[in-house]
Amino acid sequence: MMNLSFHVLRQHELPDLRAFCSKTKPFYLKSGIFALLIALLGMSGQVLAQDINVSGKVTDAKTGGIPGVTITVKGTTKGTNTDVEGNYQISVPSNATLTFSAIGYETRDVAVGNKSVVDVVLSEDIKALEEVVVVGYGTVKKKDATGAVSALGSKDFQKGIVTSPEQLMQGRVAGVQITQSSGEPGGGINVRIRGTSSVLGGNNPLFVIDGVPLSGDNTSSGGDNQGVGRQPAKNPLNFLNPDDIASMDILKDASATAIYGSRGANGVVIITTKRGKGKGTLDYGYSLGFSKITKKYDLLNAAEYRAAGGQDQGANTDWQDQLFRTALTHQHNLSYGAGDASGNYRFSLGYMDQDGIVKTSNVKRYSVGFAGTKKFINDKLTIGSNLNFANTLDTGVPISENIGFEGDLMGSILKANPTRPVYAADGSLNQISTTEPNPVAFINLSQDKSNTLRALGNINAELEIFKGLKFKTVLGFDKSLSTRKQAYSRDLVVSGIQNIGRVYIRDVEANNQLWENYFTYDKEFGGVSLNALLGYSYQSFEQGSKNVAAANFRTNNLDLMVNNLGIAGTTEIKDATALKSVGSVVQNSSYTKDELQSYFGRVNLGFGNNSKYLFTGTLRVDGSSKFGGNNKYGYFPSGAFKWKLVEEEFISKTAFTDLAIRVGYGVTGNQAIPHNVYDRRDRYSDYVINQNGDGITGGGLNAVAFNNPDLKWESTAAFNLGIDFSVLKGRLGGSIDLYQKNTKDLLFKVVAAQPAPNPFVYRNLDTDIQNRGIELSLNAAVIDGKQFSWEVLLNASYNKNLVKNLIGTYDTGEINGQGLSGAFAQRLSEGQPLFAYFLRQFGGFDENGNSIYPNGDFQQFLGGKSPLPKVTAGLTNNLRYGNFDLNLFFNGVFGHYIYSNTANAFFTQGSFANGRNVTKDVVGNGEGALNAPDVSTRFLQKGDFVRLQNLTLGYRLPIKSSKVISSARVFVTGQNLLTFTKYDGQDPEVSTNKSLNDIPSFGIDYTAYPRARTWTVGVNVSF
Repeated sequence: MMNLSFHVLRQHELPDLRAFCSKTKPFYLKSGIFALLIALLGMSGQVLAQDINVSGKVTDAKTGGIPGVTITVKGTTKGTNTDVEGNYQISVPSNATLTFSAIGYETRDVAVGNKSVVDVVLSEDIKALEEVVVVGYGTVKKKDATGAVSALGSKDFQKGIVTSPEQLMQGRVAGVQITQSSGEPGGGINVRIRGTSSVLGGNNPLFVIDGVPLSGDNTSSGGDNQGVGRQPAKNPLNFLNPDDIASMDILKDASATAIYGSRGANGVVIITTKRGKGKGTLDYGYSLGFSKITKKYDLLNAAEYRAAGGQDQGANTDWQDQLFRTALTHQHNLSYGAGDASGNYRFSLGYMDQDGIVKTSNVKRYSVGFAGTKKFINDKLTIGSNLNFANTLDTGVPISENIGFEGDLMGSILKANPTRPVYAADGSLNQISTTEPNPVAFINLSQDKSNTLRALGNINAELEIFKGLKFKTVLGFDKSLSTRKQAYSRDLVVSGIQNIGRVYIRDVEANNQLWENYFTYDKEFGGVSLNALLGYSYQSFEQGSKNVAAANFRTNNLDLMVNNLGIAGTTEIKDATALKSVGSVVQNSSYTKDELQSYFGRVNLGFGNNSKYLFTGTLRVDGSSKFGGNNKYGYFPSGAFKWKLVEEEFISKTAFTDLAIRVGYGVTGNQAIPHNVYDRRDRYSDYVINQNGDGITGGGLNAVAFNNPDLKWESTAAFNLGIDFSVLKGRLGGSIDLYQKNTKDLLFKVVAAQPAPNPFVYRNLDTDIQNRGIELSLNAAVIDGKQFSWEVLLNASYNKNLVKNLIGTYDTGEINGQGLSGAFAQRLSEGQPLFAYFLRQFGGFDENGNSIYPNGDFQQFLGGKSPLPKVTAGLTNNLRYGNFDLNLFFNGVFGHYIYSNTANAFFTQGSFANGRNVTKDVVGNGEGALNAPDVSTRFLQKGDFVRLQNLTLGYRLPIKSSKVISSARVFVTGQNLLTFTKYDGQDPEVSTNKSLNDIPSFGIDYTAYPRARTWTVGVNVSF
């Protein structure tokens, strides 16, 4: 007799049955019995085991309801999330077990039974709350970090309109100074970590995005255009959507940066993009921003200009109002992601459309992101991939770095006669001469558009060979293609353009590839913990450019000009060198390739209870094709030690929850110099008169460098002493760091003894650039209540820069303007800070209105006055009341000076006497109309400022029972709201590139694109 027994299956158990049957005899799969069995059991499950509705609230002891808690039916994928107040609702079988999980809390399983209400209290997960920082090829708990590392999460980032990643950390990290060179959308940004250490080698840190180190090269073109002057490239980091960034870890001392060897001297910024987590979540954010100029120049209006005796042309024109506008910014961000212990994924789409406050200027960015990992072979193998793709469209305006007194767009705005009409009587633009351009004509009769495509990403695989030992391989890429097209109509009355018309087309293509392989080993040996890293890296950097300059157009249609160079003139040219002044089409191209091969290793050792004593040793060996045969490889070691005093019995655990001392020393390098400077390279150039083949076609090989086998890396030796502490049961914590950096073998470009293939040669100068400083970081939970909380974050740093043992002097800081040919304002010299001001000492005006120079009519150093700040600081207040949150962020920069080349060039009595506008302070200041506008301390001002950089007020909507929306937050953000400064220029945060002989400058203000004040309203919704 057959004995049959039945088990009632519930719906969520059916997938397991299918999986079981699929592994049994084919009979079950080939016959209809399998399908019938599933159908019958499914029906019986529905009849005999109906689901029940369960609701409840998830809370913790401090804050009450916890939003965003993931709740799943154990053993299934069915689940939901709590709303903003911690409430949830779900339909489950009566014998189900619910799993409650959230970041920072311990996971808890609760059996439902016959209950319809299940309230849960989650406890904080102490281990999960331990901050983890990325240190290069791995992570480490913050409390176990032996180096100076600062970690920022998305909650710490700047809010509002943020175009590039650097802006996210501005003012937030001690020892990191970030300066926007202008207010232009997508404009350049300078980042300095613990001071300025180099001249030609670049001072920006190494950026590493999802494990791929960037080259640091420009991905778009700058230019030096006839009639407009030198214009900078766009910020190469604009491609990365800030909304995709999860964290930024800033490595500051040599112990932390030595793992990157020859590229770590200026610090390292490691950017990690967001990953999916929990049940699948769809996030959408939208914001609308309104931007206006923060401060106009205090120019004479038409009535004041007439009263001062200016040349009256009959109109009343505010040229600043003609060109500045209220600008709108639209941002959309959409993402979907999920993740569990077996893997995760996240897709994102972003769109930004930002108008500049100068008419027609704009930047648009379309971005796509993906990040994902998946585990295989019993979780032994993990395969992951990251991808960031962006198309950035820039519309620029003709603002330059070095145009003379005739002026670019900004210069012509500032000096244009306010009684001059914009339009002539016949309705045409009123253009009176090339020395007095019409600013509106500059906008209407020119075009500057860039299109940059960039893709960066990697695919990686990590295999656990046996417990503790893992091997990881990474294939990375960074590819970009950019085209910049600039056109100037023949109708534009500007020198070199009027009756000619010019087009400049520049293509820049970069292709960087990475292959890294490394082993990591983690093991406990009694009271000793070991973490070891050993690896190999290869990275290649290819960059090519193509440039076309065309002139002598027969049309004033800008679109036609840039898209059909064949309409350029056909004047016969017999000498290719004459093309600049007459020619029609000039073409040239270049290509470079550099390679970097590296071996690296790191050992972390912990001794005693809770790793009371920690040691880190690092060595990286880099071989670069940038350097000659005698110095192909550089060696960059470091060591650091940390003593957790809080683990000692003589330290009161009641007083301290954390107390530790760190000490570290190491050597890092800098190789960010022009490509292929060690050996002779020939660049091919060809000259073509026009597309139709008329005239001549010529070409030639031009030597760009010559043999230099002894050239080697700059090296920076750095010492760091730090203290980490936490008191009042963790309510107050922070760190103090003392450091000294010495940079030697300074890479420099010097004049070559002639005759030689080139007028210059690269050498290592036997000099020392020293940076000494102290950093303070504090965080305090002033109030930590359930309904109201107040957190204060403070950082401050002091840095002193000094040039030592420099033989000779080197001038930089070119000053432009009428009568200022060959003028400069800064000099590199022994015993001075980098870029120290070298000026005449101004003492007022004599009875004839001429400048008085008490110390003689010659330039001199001014007691170490420098554009490099001595003190930087940031203060953040985070407040929460119920569903409201408020963020207030101030930052300050002190101890530096700004030289106003703008005032030097345009705001003098001589300029006014020539029929140009000036600022109100010029009228009646005692200066004579014939006084020479010499470079002097007359135009030097203190650049100290305190700024209310960011104010954000948010409200989290109380969504309780929505089955669609899990959370929603609305916000309003103000940026650059208040600035307290004595600098009378447009904004004290400015640094126009005024390089001279390829030696960079810093802190000079010259017709910079103005800064804006921005208000943004927006909403973030999760589904």
